Amino acid sequence: MPRIFDNIETQLLGALVQTLKVSDRADFCVGYFNLRGWKELDDHIQHWSDSGGACRLLVGMQKPPQEQLREALSLLGQDATIDNQSAIRMKKRLAEEFRRQLTFGAPNNEDEAGLHKLSQRLREKKVIVKLFLRHLLHAKLYLLFRSDPINPVVGYLGSSNLTLAGLAGQEHPSAHRRIRRPPQSNGGRISGRDRLFPHHPRRQDG
Repeated sequence: MPRIFDNIETQLLGALVQTLKVSDRADFCVGYFNLRGWKELDDHIQHWSDSGGACRLLVGMQKPPQEQLREALSLLGQDATIDNQSAIRMKKRLAEEFRRQLTFGAPNNEDEAGLHKLSQRLREKKVIVKLFLRHLLHAKLYLLFRSDPINPVVGYLGSSNLTLAGLAGQEHPSAHRRIRRPPQSNGGRISGRDRLFPHHPRRQDG
C-alpha cells in the first residue's frame, strides 16, 4: 500500500532523508529546484561512491526567457534559422533565470555555504542537473536506488518540488511506493531517464 505524506503530520522531507541514507544513487524529476530545498538533502549523499553514485536531476518548469529558447529550437527543426549570437544570448538569459530560481529569496551565510557545497557536488558529478526544454514538464518524481534484492527502488510521487516549501510545506502531498522490480530487468534496453543523461548513465546493479 502507498504511504501518503501530507506535509502536515508526516513530511516528505524526513522520509527522503531516511531513504537517501540507505541509497547509493537517485533520479529526481521536478518542476522547480532551489538551493533551500537542496540544502536539506545535500549532506545525505556524501557517502555515495564516486563511481556512479550520483543524483541526476531533471528540472522541467522554466519561465521566460526559457520559452524563447525552446521556441527557437523548435523553429530550427522546421528549417528556420537562428544566428549564433542570438542563440548564445538566449542561453545566457536561460542560465541567469535558472540562477535566480536556484537562489530565490534573500541569501544569508548559510545559503552561501550551501551554494558552495552544491557547486562542489556538481564538479564531483555527484549532482547532475539538466533542464528539460522540449515542453513544460511539471512532474514531481523521486526515485532512489539501493543494493537490495527485495526493494531495489523506492519512489515518491506527488506535488512536491525540490524546494523547501515543496519538501516541508503543507500544500504538497506525496505518496511513497517501493518498486520491487530490479532496475536491470528491462532486458538491457536504455531507459528514458538514461536517454536524457547520455553522458551519465545509471550504474548497473547486481
